[in-house]
Amino acid sequence: MIDLRLDHVSKRYRLSRKLEPASTHRSLLQRLRSLRPRRDDFWAVRDVSFDVTRGETLGIIGHNGAGKSTILKLLSSVTTPTSGEIAISGRLAALIEVGSGFHQELSGRENIYLSGSILGMRRREIATKLERIIDFAGVREFIDTPVKHYSSGMYLRLGFSIAAHLEPDILLLDEVLAVGDAAFQAKCLDRINELHRQGRTIVFISHDLGAVERLCNRVLLLDHGRIVAEGPAREVIEKYQAVGATYTSTEPHAVADEILSREAEITSVSCHDDREKTGVVFRTGGSLKIRLDYVVHQSIHDAIVEVYVLSVLTGLSGAWCQMTTAGPHGNGMRLDVGPGAVEFAIDELGLLPGLYHISVTIVHPGQALGTAIDYQKECLTIRVDAGMPRRGSFHMPHRWRPVPAFEAPTLHEHVPVR
Repeated sequence: MIDLRLDHVSKRYRLSRKLEPASTHRSLLQRLRSLRPRRDDFWAVRDVSFDVTRGETLGIIGHNGAGKSTILKLLSSVTTPTSGEIAISGRLAALIEVGSGFHQELSGRENIYLSGSILGMRRREIATKLERIIDFAGVREFIDTPVKHYSSGMYLRLGFSIAAHLEPDILLLDEVLAVGDAAFQAKCLDRINELHRQGRTIVFISHDLGAVERLCNRVLLLDHGRIVAEGPAREVIEKYQAVGATYTSTEPHAVADEILSREAEITSVSCHDDREKTGVVFRTGGSLKIRLDYVVHQSIHDAIVEVYVLSVLTGLSGAWCQMTTAGPHGNGMRLDVGPGAVEFAIDELGLLPGLYHISVTIVHPGQALGTAIDYQKECLTIRVDAGMPRRGSFHMPHRWRPVPAFEAPTLHEHVPVR
């Protein structure tokens, strides 16, 4: 059976754009008309068609602004389509924002009843599931405390726990796994898998590609409001990862020309996984290769190529690192006229989950970025997902082994006897 069907659905928004006042030489009527804002059409979703069968878990992925959340709003009747038809068979519940319906002055227990009612649960149903909701969220000690005193993690965990215990025929989920720590996210995944085993139809939107691959039978890839790929999760995710994985020097330079010598120019930067496929999503502890292509206009006998990886969220106050071709004494390498490339290989990525900008430069030894040969600032953005359980600011690649007692150092080996 078909639980959801979109048939050539489009959604248009009218964007107001204020025009500059007309010249004073024009008539008063013309000047008044020019003050009225101009309305431009923006198509958030354009001619989208797909079916979701009963019991299927469908994933929807794409860049920010691709139309993913608009589709969920259309399905949940938050907004209506400009054209096309939507058919829904069964009871539908949508979790578009975790913690929606919470009142700051009410306790956690009271908000369970309030938010549960907003999400479509009956009071008797909420009372039956109350203890399970509290245990799942892990906030029993604070359940009678006003939620305005909750940490952001507690607030989000409680919101997801309420939604996780809905039992609709169709469940719409929008970025709901970005809550809590790794242990709680694992509980969320288990709960969604349980709903899938019960035969619920699920539409799941997330930037967590690992979760999409684990949960979804089929995935849609959206780009500027249109479906550009559809099929098994792994195949579609690989297509998505390849988009935007290479920077090509076609835009103006990030640094003014007068402070760059341009003896050589960076032409492209790309990231690759251990299978030599370009991508923008990698994992902590996994491998990563960053390739920098350049063209040399004038021979350079002492060039240094450097790559900077900087946390998007914390900037210089957070995680950042440098990779360089500089020798042990800071000396550079020779670059001959013509095209060339340098590849930086990381066998075990030390960055923790998050978003990171990549900047690249070619400099002379001891030369600052501001007076470099060439410099491209934040030319690529990559995402690092969790590949292993880790704490701290970064993962330190290491080896370890148990040491037999007879190999252990003795006190006499470290403290000389006088």
